[in-house]
Amino acid sequence: MRVRAQMSMLFHLDKCIGCHTCSVACKNLWTDRKGAEYMWWNNVETRPGTGYPTGWEDQEHYKGGWWRDDKGKVHLKIQNQPMGLARLFFNPALPQLDDYYDPFTYRYSDLFTSPQGDQQPTARPISMITGDEMEITSGPNWDDDLGGSGTYARNDLSLDGVDPEIRQQMEEIERVVFNYLPRICNHCLNPSCVAACPAAAIYKRAEDGVVLVHEDKCRAWRMCVAACPYKKVYYNWSSGKSEKCILCFPRMETGQAPACAHSCVGRIRYMGVLLYDADRIEAVVHSPDDELLDTQMDAILDPFDPRVIAEAKAAGIGDDWIDSAQRSPAWKFVKEWGLALPLHPEYRTAAMMFYIPPLSPVMSTIENNLARLDIGTDEHDFELFDQLDKARLPLKYLANLFSIGDEEVITKILRKMLAVRLFKRRQSVEGFVDEATLAALEAAGTTPEEAEAIYRLTTLPTMDERFVLPPYHREMSIESLNDPLVHKGQVGVGYLTPPTRGA
Repeated sequence: MRVRAQMSMLFHLDKCIGCHTCSVACKNLWTDRKGAEYMWWNNVETRPGTGYPTGWEDQEHYKGGWWRDDKGKVHLKIQNQPMGLARLFFNPALPQLDDYYDPFTYRYSDLFTSPQGDQQPTARPISMITGDEMEITSGPNWDDDLGGSGTYARNDLSLDGVDPEIRQQMEEIERVVFNYLPRICNHCLNPSCVAACPAAAIYKRAEDGVVLVHEDKCRAWRMCVAACPYKKVYYNWSSGKSEKCILCFPRMETGQAPACAHSCVGRIRYMGVLLYDADRIEAVVHSPDDELLDTQMDAILDPFDPRVIAEAKAAGIGDDWIDSAQRSPAWKFVKEWGLALPLHPEYRTAAMMFYIPPLSPVMSTIENNLARLDIGTDEHDFELFDQLDKARLPLKYLANLFSIGDEEVITKILRKMLAVRLFKRRQSVEGFVDEATLAALEAAGTTPEEAEAIYRLTTLPTMDERFVLPPYHREMSIESLNDPLVHKGQVGVGYLTPPTRGA
């Protein structure tokens, strides 16, 4: 066992309101400069939809991630060694600017220099790359709330396998059948971008698992852009270097949450340490598809296990990091409660950002179905368990995103989330919890105590419960102390004054 620590972010999709505040915070902090105009290290996609860049999930085209051959060996999709040499100067799998968008601004001087006329002058859009006039045909979040659904929503690859009749119903009401999917770099345990780089310019930090680009070594081969299946590595056309999400490690090192998480209006983001066994990564990567998700979850270790603690200390992980792992909301949601999953685990990168599948679209549609069936109030709650397959977002669709098509995995999570909701509804509306509700909790694999803990961390978390950041033991700079984004509730243990629990 080789214990390593990984900083992990968790996204509760039930709570995302699609405001894009996270994207704007990241853009203002990291990519507001020449050559980075089109970069969105954090973006929020409307689902169903084709995302950003357009169609990033189409690995038959983009060749991202890894594939497993018949002998159980794993290879990069983008290349082997001979192919890598052949594609150094021409890589057909690279996304083009049209797959993102031509970054643009407006010639505002037209508003002041236009001659007098009968029409209100307008500022013409111009390309930020060439400076030429252009017609805007796409942009970031172009399909927001299914705005171009004929082009985007119907082409979502994760709709494959969804019952044609259900898919037709989705298309008929597509402007209300959607959810939001925030995405950042997954800082994977087996990152294909690292393996594909000919210059060895990308590496994974040993202390916290953050994947970074060493720009002094970067030679602009852009194999990393093509190899990342999530398309979260970008090429700066001005500097000639690759860039990507750095998980705001300068902020984390001073006890602050990443900007996207700190600014989140819906409080959907959680962050904490996960301990994993580096010796199991090879087994994870080489597992067949039907075992892949389980083996990845098995690689995440119990921070309360005495043997894990001993091995962690032997590996140089301090008591403060172990304590942070024990209090980590990522540990609770991912392993203790089993509610969160990685995005597209079939890419075999062992992504370490996790998602709680959305329940809200399930609830609204199912409750309407039950109302039409004229089911009484008492019966209503417990009939919900048998109606999950009639949700607006089909189980197959969610399974294609998070569990390699295994609907049972998604059903188990949604049943537990639904049981918690029914439990709290009984408490708040009826004032007591009856035997049927307790039976529903048991059937969903949970207990009243666990339901209370899930409810609290979902709905009433304090800042220091959402972001459990370990001390990096690095000197805090004066600049960080003056950072306007610093929040007294985000100061990690060992930095300044730790926040009062429950404050």
